[in-house]
Amino acid sequence: MFYKTKIKAHIRVAPEKLMANIKEGILKEVKESYTGHISKELGIVISVADVESIGEGVIVPGDSGVFYETLFSVFTFKPEIQEIIKIKVRDIADFGVFADMGPIDGMIHISQTMDDFVTFSKDKVLSGRDTKQTIKIGDICKARVVAVSFKDITNPKIGLTMRQPELGKIEMQAEDKAKA
Repeated sequence: MFYKTKIKAHIRVAPEKLMANIKEGILKEVKESYTGHISKELGIVISVADVESIGEGVIVPGDSGVFYETLFSVFTFKPEIQEIIKIKVRDIADFGVFADMGPIDGMIHISQTMDDFVTFSKDKVLSGRDTKQTIKIGDICKARVVAVSFKDITNPKIGLTMRQPELGKIEMQAEDKAKA
């Protein structure tokens, strides 16, 4: 899920960024510090939206920068359990699918790709034995988030499934609706 979140923090502005317009200097510092930041509370910070308010600057002895209490807003992506999302198949291995979810990748174990016996071919295609459905790199699918782990902040893990009604390859869903 995408969120717009407000954060209040003390932002250190380096002397070379103390410009005539202090808001621009603070915005540069906030963007450098927060864009791409990953945390359990926020998820992944995609971008900084705006600096909303700036308090008085405080100079700390021995530090050449100035610290400003700043309220700013950021756009974040934090996948939620049971959320249904649109994905693009980025890669396929013999154990499952790597799915591009936007700012992060998710993983779908081969057993969770479809309601069928699934085989993996060397040309990186998953095929259902009975349904003859296939999943290949570049396919657009709908999946449900079943696991989210920020245990290792540098490498969050997102588990997905496509083994439920209305999930899976989008063009297959359209064909199923046409048959009904």
